[in-house]
Amino acid sequence: MEYTQLGRAGVKVSRIVLGTMNFGPETEEADAHRIMDRALELGVNFFDTANVYGRARKGWTEEIIGRWFASRPEARDRIVLATKVYGAMGEGPNDRGLSAYSIRAQVEASLRRLQTDRIDLYQFHHVDRSVRWEEIWEAVEVLVAQGKVVYSGSSNFAGWMIAQANEQAAKRGGLGLVSEQSIYSLVNRTIELEVIPASQQYGLGVIPWSPLAGGLLGGVLAKTAESGRRAGEHVAAAVEKHRPALERYEALAAEKGIAPAVLGLAWVLSRPGVTGPIIGPRTVEQLEDAVAALDADLDEKDLATLDELFPGPGGAAPEAYAW
Repeated sequence: MEYTQLGRAGVKVSRIVLGTMNFGPETEEADAHRIMDRALELGVNFFDTANVYGRARKGWTEEIIGRWFASRPEARDRIVLATKVYGAMGEGPNDRGLSAYSIRAQVEASLRRLQTDRIDLYQFHHVDRSVRWEEIWEAVEVLVAQGKVVYSGSSNFAGWMIAQANEQAAKRGGLGLVSEQSIYSLVNRTIELEVIPASQQYGLGVIPWSPLAGGLLGGVLAKTAESGRRAGEHVAAAVEKHRPALERYEALAAEKGIAPAVLGLAWVLSRPGVTGPIIGPRTVEQLEDAVAALDADLDEKDLATLDELFPGPGGAAPEAYAW
């Protein structure tokens, strides 16, 4: 396993991040426990979840992780545990968002479900334009002082929002955000315009979610040809849009002797500012396949080919669109 610092924070995290969104709705609890066991064996020490994970049964995923911790108490101190706050957890007017009231209530609820005394990385799942950063940071400062939160991160923020959050934190003498979790893959490279440059400027580690574009980069053409089944409507539309590029992409993976998913993850791992992609395995085998991306060797020719197949926005703003 490879490790790196989480942005400018001193903590070391694995370059593969175990995403747990499937635990519960897609992956039964016993299988989820086996995946987490195997992740630790492979050296994956960065686990990501959210209070809303569990779909109709929000909090379910955190509960599954909590029972795993309870049955393996020695595992907790080996893991950098990340969860999130923002989404609606109830019907009340204060059951969502980033008010100090909501943050403090949701931290306590997550700690109970996770059966732990601390959250190592507490991420704001989305921006809340109705709440001032002075209020957000005041709530976080209290939680840090209580030992319930160690670091703070953002998710789905624009570049200017990262700047605003960290400038306000600096005025208060705080550390501010140390990470940003964004959608990022060969198919979706929008964050190269401003989010990645802002993250690098302020010392945030970038944690890509959906690094395989919802399975589009996981060998969708070969899989559908092998099974004979048509992909879902949304995926089918994306396949047709990108079919020529996907054909060449899967051919490149075959030439290199690696799985298409490994190729897609290896590309994300090669990008400047990236801490590590979030993978959401439904099985132990999918976890093991994803970890293989750390050993994939992409040379300059490979990277140039991938740039040609899935061109980005042209670099950072404003040079990407202005002189």
